[in-house]
Amino acid sequence: MKNRIIDLLISVSLQLYTIHVILSGGSDKTPAIITRRYSDFQRLHATLRRNHGDQMERVCFPRKKLRRNFTAETIAKRSRAFEQYLSHLCSLSALRGALCVRQFFYLTDLQAAQMLIRVGRYQEALGPLLNAKRLQHKLGWESYYDNQSQSAPAPASSHWFFTLVGLASCFQEVEQLEEARDHVDSALRVLTPPETEDRPLPLQNKPHPLTEKPDRPHPLLLPLLQTVVRLSWLTGRDKRHWEELLKEEEQREGLDNQPTVREYLVKHILQEGEGEG
Repeated sequence: MKNRIIDLLISVSLQLYTIHVILSGGSDKTPAIITRRYSDFQRLHATLRRNHGDQMERVCFPRKKLRRNFTAETIAKRSRAFEQYLSHLCSLSALRGALCVRQFFYLTDLQAAQMLIRVGRYQEALGPLLNAKRLQHKLGWESYYDNQSQSAPAPASSHWFFTLVGLASCFQEVEQLEEARDHVDSALRVLTPPETEDRPLPLQNKPHPLTEKPDRPHPLLLPLLQTVVRLSWLTGRDKRHWEELLKEEEQREGLDNQPTVREYLVKHILQEGEGEG
């Protein structure tokens, strides 16, 4: 994972903690923002203690008080304590990479976007998708497996891939073709990283649930290639690289009954992990 230096700023209103995630240095003009309840922090802490007990022994969790729990002074102190708590989690690679930590930050946005996509509200889905993208980028999570049990180099988490595909689809639906093309291109580069010499790989370190063989390309590779070639033509962008790969994919056998991009977006299971949800 890339080494990122971030600041976490927390404010409180109506028992909701608003967390601003910004890159340190003062030049970050697009902070990622999430809102969480005290119970969300409790759930995160319990999961971390259960799955990463050795790393959590000396981590202090801000507790509620029996008296004066909702005074301005108490809430301010607890907010600062949560800032320190999250900053500590994000400073340790073993904890920052934990699936439950990543889901604490961005899963709600992805789930909200998926619900909006299901009912065709693409313009509204862009907001949570862009926020989820900013969160994953700022915290260096573009290159994490969803399953942390493997030590092999990670191509990308399926959450990052879902985010890119979702943005590409929504931008295309609202006719922002340049942005759509850029995000399709990024999603395809997840599936065809440079070290593979353009040989498509499965997205995850385990067989994709829609394919039986682990060495088969991701089932969205063909529709995404078709999309990027079409969008490149519409926007006047260079499409030769993707056209060559598209021709190779079209010659493969067994490409019938592959899911469409929309089917993937509305059916993909976002809540993943063994005991880390």
